[in-house]
Amino acid sequence: MRALAIIFVVIGHGNMLQHVDTGYPWIKLINGVELFFVLSGFLIGGILIKTFQNAETFSLKLVWQFWIRRWFRTLPNYYLILLINILIVYFGLTGANYDFFNWKFFFFLQNFSSYFVNFFWESWSLTIEEWFYLLFPILLFVIYYILSAFKIARKSIFLIAIAVFFLVPFLLRFYIASEMQVDSFWLHVKINKVVIFRIDSIAWGLLAAVIKYYKPKFWYSTRNWAFIIGIVLSYVILYSNFGGPNDFFTKVYKVYFTSIGCFLLLPKFDSLKTAPRIITNVVTHISIISYSMYLINLSIISDLLTKNFMPKTDAQAWFLYGIYWVLVLLFSTLLYKYFEKPMLDLRDRIGQKKGD
Repeated sequence: MRALAIIFVVIGHGNMLQHVDTGYPWIKLINGVELFFVLSGFLIGGILIKTFQNAETFSLKLVWQFWIRRWFRTLPNYYLILLINILIVYFGLTGANYDFFNWKFFFFLQNFSSYFVNFFWESWSLTIEEWFYLLFPILLFVIYYILSAFKIARKSIFLIAIAVFFLVPFLLRFYIASEMQVDSFWLHVKINKVVIFRIDSIAWGLLAAVIKYYKPKFWYSTRNWAFIIGIVLSYVILYSNFGGPNDFFTKVYKVYFTSIGCFLLLPKFDSLKTAPRIITNVVTHISIISYSMYLINLSIISDLLTKNFMPKTDAQAWFLYGIYWVLVLLFSTLLYKYFEKPMLDLRDRIGQKKGD
């Protein structure tokens, strides 16, 4: 699922094809970022549920250990690529030519409550995930601290925390985003790419993790029907206008149904355990380097190619598109091998020394 998500993202960022209007990929694809959001909630939710249930006391120390592991996973790569983006824009190598040295990028505030455009634009989704990593454990700890004295079951406490994560962004969309006047472009920029309006997308993954942990038989027995419904729902959302960008349903509810579609795909993907070796190797490798692919495919590779080698014919665009994919896979592999993986190994060595 992670491999498909990053493939869909990279396909969508192949800007060189858009300049000759090939119409590729010819059919609409499920939004890769939405897949990432739900998948992140599912994977991280699974970790948090196990930690929360098995710990004698859910303490701030456990929250801190969780943060350290996540930050070692995401921050080194992010800050390295942020620095490279700053240098690329400073030397005029891409079209991004303003607001490139904004302090908000260093603290994941570039789209916390308002939008941004142009520079390192793909970072909007990582910002949403980072705020999820920060806020949900804190929320869980606060609710646990308040309700544990009343002998409330931990399962219920976890579900209450998820409910809050669902409710707050929904209310913000309901009372604030619904009043915004936008076109299709600004709908995505001002609402769909802002943390406070979108962080509930990850909550669907959290809910999936709860279902798998507490109801494993139900989780696996419904996987095929859930998958079919998820595909149908996803494509109904993709091909329906719902009254246009300023429609109340579009601004408030559409992202809910997009996330639900991805949520319903999880049990089936989670049950896929074997495949032919060549498929397993390719999918595994792409999954492993997916974070590096996400960080470099647009601002560093796609934008550089399209600015400096603008295609004029279909043949040139397709050739450049092939180069784009080769460069994304090559440099992502190198970035993972020589930077991301060493950071993860350092994280694990520190954890072993501390007995985490």
